[in-house]
Parts: sequence; C-alpha cells; structure tokens
Amino acid sequence: MKIVADENIPLLMECFGAMGEVVALPGRSITPDDVKDADALLVRSVTTVNRALVENSALKFVGTATAGFDHIDRDFLASRGIVFSHAPGCNATAVVEYVLAALDVLAERDSFELRDRKVGIIGKGQVGGRLYQMMERLGVEVCASDPLLEAEAGSEESTRYVSLDELIKCSDVICLHTPLTTDKTHPTHHLISEQQLQSMQSGTILINAGRGPVIDNAALKKCLSQRDDLTVVLDVWEYEPDADPELMSRVDIATPHIAGYSLDAKIRGTEMIYKALCQHFGLPARVRLPAITPLPVLKQIKFSEGICFSTTCSRAIRSVYDIRRDDAAMRKALMGAEALQRKLKFDFLRKDYPERREFNTLRVELKNCAPELVDVFQALQFRTGDEL
Repeated sequence: MKIVADENIPLLMECFGAMGEVVALPGRSITPDDVKDADALLVRSVTTVNRALVENSALKFVGTATAGFDHIDRDFLASRGIVFSHAPGCNATAVVEYVLAALDVLAERDSFELRDRKVGIIGKGQVGGRLYQMMERLGVEVCASDPLLEAEAGSEESTRYVSLDELIKCSDVICLHTPLTTDKTHPTHHLISEQQLQSMQSGTILINAGRGPVIDNAALKKCLSQRDDLTVVLDVWEYEPDADPELMSRVDIATPHIAGYSLDAKIRGTEMIYKALCQHFGLPARVRLPAITPLPVLKQIKFSEGICFSTTCSRAIRSVYDIRRDDAAMRKALMGAEALQRKLKFDFLRKDYPERREFNTLRVELKNCAPELVDVFQALQFRTGDEL
C-alpha cells in the first residue's frame, strides 16, 4: 500500500509506517503526480482535495485529520467511489481553550470578570456546543444562534436559541464557530458583514476561531478604522495564508489559524483517520495512541489558600497555554513582510507550531481552597484531587 500524507500529521510514521510506503509531503504542495499511484491520501486543512488533484489517481481512501472538511470535494470523491473520512470534534476542546485563553488575557487587560458578561455563540456544533456547556458550568450567561440545530430541536429546546440579530444586540462577547458554507438556505460566507459589525454594542469582544470568510475582512477593517470600542480576536483570516497586515494591526489578538492546534487535538485527529483507514482496508488497528502520546512538560501545579480567585485561574490557564506568545510570534513574523513572505511565514508558524497541551493534562492541587474554586477548575477540565 502507498500512502501520501501531509508531513504535519503527528505520529504519522508510528501509525501508518507498518502499512506500506508512506510519502510525507508539505500539505499545501501535494500535486496530482504525487497521488496518481497512491492508495490513500491523508491531509490536514491546507490541502484542497478536488477533481484536479485526484481525478487521475488510483486513490481508494481520503482522510483529513481535521474536524472541518470544506477543503474536500466530497461529492467528487463519492462519484469516484473513493471513501472519505474526517475527524469530527477532534480539536473542539483545543478551540474552546483558545477562546478561554483569549478571554482570560482580555479580562486582565480590561479589568472585567467573565461572569459579568453575556456570551453569544454563533454555531452550536462540536466546538460551539462544548463552549456553551463550559460557559454554563462557569456560571456565565450564554445564548446561541444556530438555525440548523434550532430547526431540529423540540419546542422547549428551541427557546435556547436566538436570531443572529438578537444575539449581536444582547451579547458582550460574540464567538464564531460555524462551518464555511455558501448554500442558499443558511450561508455563512460573510455572515458577519458591515451591518452586523456596526450593530455590535460598545465594548463587544468578537472572536473568530472558526473560518476566516465568515467575517467580511474588508468590512471588519473598515469598521475598526471607525470604531475603537470593539475588541477583536482573529485566529482565521479570509485570504489565508495571506493574512492582511493592516487588519492584523487593528485587532487585539492575532494568531495564524492555530486555535485547534493542541498536540492532543492533532493526535485525536490522527487516531480517528487511522482507525477509519484500518477499517476500510480490513487491517488490524494495533497502534494505541495514548500509549505513545508524549507526556506533558508540566504535569502538576499547586495552589494554597489566600491566593486571589482570578489569579489562580489565570496562572493555571497560562501555564498550559499563553495565547500572547502566539500573537507576538505572528506579529513579529508577518508585520512588514511582503505578500509572498507573509504566506510562507504564516504556513511556517503553523508547521513549526510549538507543542501545546490541553488543560486536562495538568493536575491542579488546591490546598485549603474554597469549594467554589475546585468547581471552577473542574469546569475548565483541569484534573483536581486524585483524578487520573
């Protein structure tokens, strides 16, 4: 068997090396010649898998180690009898933690408590649903807008959804977690345009860790040139990998599409397509990824009574993931660079992304601390007490 794969898929050789020949290539530069005699193609989000890439190939299986699949022409794969698999929810926890890390930094900078804000979530799927549950557990007022799920919900459940306009009107924090679609019923391309941006109340925090074109980036840049009362966090950009440097200079936190890039999320994605490939080709799934997942550098942190509530949470969050480092790295690499260099550096920041773990890899010991604090850490998915 010949497998062509994005070189950035973690534990690639450990999982697939024993199956046959594995050709690891930069994801954005995989060509039709590379896949013409391959049995399987394994990608991440930077590889567009369409007719042009696979029409003359012998592929039997395509897997993307990502939750999203808007880079895959699934209809064409189906027409050719090529089995497709993806990794739904693999990075949901990482993206939720990205949002929490951003809000933690902004809360400290602007002196507010998250519990005093109302969070509006646009798109209540794998990521948005988990973020919604997290906010509820933290005691934060939260609402959601998702017409697809609202249509499927019962009458009682549907009352938990609001319209997009209502969400924008009533929310202090707006988080975007929709897929990118252009269908006529519920398109999300430029879902947030000039009208929606101008409707946001003063002091709103807008976070996009979903898909870049869900926000009209030109309209956002124009809005931010006129208003200084909005706070914006962008992990995704409309014309990736060419992130607009002028827009970057106007947003408060800028990162290179790495919200879901925890090592744990990537390994979950690898595991899901590994099992799918084994099932399709009738192979035994002998590799147990938890057994070969690297241990975290920081395993435990201790707090004692007397430490400030907000300080405790911030220190724990930032000990695992300090979003300011990603923001600084992106600005240093891309600001002032020419367009071609910006694209190359954007991709390099993703390819060479430093190891980042998730909150549940850290055990937090809370000695003589209030039960409320224990509840918060458990809501954040840190391990507490004697949890394994």
